Amino acid sequence: MIGLDTNVLLRLLVKDDIRQMETAARAVAERCTAESPGYVNQIVLCEVVWVLQAALKYPREAIAVAVEALCRASEFRIEHIDAVREALSIFRASKADYADCLIGVLNRRAGCSATLTFDKHAAALPEFQPL
Repeated sequence: MIGLDTNVLLRLLVKDDIRQMETAARAVAERCTAESPGYVNQIVLCEVVWVLQAALKYPREAIAVAVEALCRASEFRIEHIDAVREALSIFRASKADYADCLIGVLNRRAGCSATLTFDKHAAALPEFQPL
């Protein structure tokens, strides 16, 4: 298994730099299979979402669709994929940032009764408690 960085996934999703996109696609095709998938950790997913939303101004639904596509791809292994899917569902139904949705889900699953926050959008989620 090989790890994948944010910029590799972004080249595949955004296709803004054809040369890098082709290099990334070739590397994934050659090195990431269902038997030996490319590993995508939570930080990478949060960075991907942040770039798509903040830098590239993708709408929330397009971001959710992109992350779901990564989750469905057999050549990728997504860290805590069930938590990612749950966080995506919360992300779609709220105004909270994806990272906050994931933080809430992961903390709840770790046994936290709540996650303290100053963020007004995150505070609206049941996993959070506003300060």
